[in-house]
Amino acid sequence: MDKKMQEYLDRLAGLDFRNMYEGDFFLTWEKTDDELNAVFTVADALRHLREQNVSTKIFDSGLGISLFRDNSTRTRFSFASACNLLGLEVQDLDEGKSQIAHGETVRETANMISFMADVIGIRDDMYIGKGNTYMHGVVDAVKAGYEAGILEQKPTLVNLQCDIDHPTQCMADMLHIIHTFGGAENLKGKKIAMTWAYSPSYGKPLSVPQGVIGLMTRFGMDVVLAHPEGYDVMPETLAVAEKNAAASGGSFRKTGSMEDAFRDADIVYPKSWAPFAAMEKRTDLYAKGDTEGINALEKELLAQNAQHKDWCCTEEMMALTRNKSALYLHCLPADINGISCTDGEVAASVFDRYRDPLYKQASFKPYIIAAMIFLAKQKNPAETLRSLAERNRPRHIL
Repeated sequence: MDKKMQEYLDRLAGLDFRNMYEGDFFLTWEKTDDELNAVFTVADALRHLREQNVSTKIFDSGLGISLFRDNSTRTRFSFASACNLLGLEVQDLDEGKSQIAHGETVRETANMISFMADVIGIRDDMYIGKGNTYMHGVVDAVKAGYEAGILEQKPTLVNLQCDIDHPTQCMADMLHIIHTFGGAENLKGKKIAMTWAYSPSYGKPLSVPQGVIGLMTRFGMDVVLAHPEGYDVMPETLAVAEKNAAASGGSFRKTGSMEDAFRDADIVYPKSWAPFAAMEKRTDLYAKGDTEGINALEKELLAQNAQHKDWCCTEEMMALTRNKSALYLHCLPADINGISCTDGEVAASVFDRYRDPLYKQASFKPYIIAAMIFLAKQKNPAETLRSLAERNRPRHIL
């Protein structure tokens, strides 16, 4: 076993993450600092083993069930990659082709898909008050099925994005930041600007900005949330950010100026999202089946967005950052000026300059998801990692 792998095992030995075993992952702020660090450490360890051509399969059979109630490229393939990395096959649940369309209950669906499933990954991010609640309903159902002896195991649920948080994305972002700055210990005092940016589309979820301010404030960073008037996020996530900043020795503040947020920033994250109040209204309209009201709201929000086209990550904005070279982040796909749209979130020259770092940022997500599953399914994760390293079975024949 090499030195780097031993360092990961030593790091795990100093962390308390026992409660993650047989658990689920809903929101980052429901996890302790040690539990988050365990996810980062196991993600790095799994990546290291794969880079060394060492198999990390801990399952000989089993399913990972994915349910995407919103479109996805990166997260969908990241979940599939994570399951495959650990030895699970993936089955996507298409609600349109299932009995859900005929009124099947959450409890019934959850149990029917879980007979040989070890993990369920769900994205349900479009409706305020619905996504996270639905995920908890699924967990309650499979827990009841397991306790009744119907299921041989309780599948672990991984939140692949809900209406409140996007934990796999934000933790991948955080691990990218940790690697970029040479360790979490180097992040204290670093300024990160989570800013709204113009988009020619409407209704983008709030979970990324909410997840970012809920996670980055735990590392002693100076976190700034910037948006035009009216583009507020959920009030409870602001309270989480303020509490975390106070506990970590960092800071959290809001501003109505993109320039203020970018000035001397070490990291910038310009990303469009819909106003919280509008998303609440949208949820109510969908619940009532009010198509006319939904169309009217869309026109209203597009007109509101169009008043703020100056909220764009341009070269001039980047010149305000520390040494004019802040780390640019985006969960992708970005609205790129002159490429994917006429006016959008980011200038083409800025995006092109950061293209490789952005792809590196995205590459952490499969390992973050795999680490969440690994920690929930292994009673002694460190010993399992040691066993994988010492067994040294090739992932493929070179």
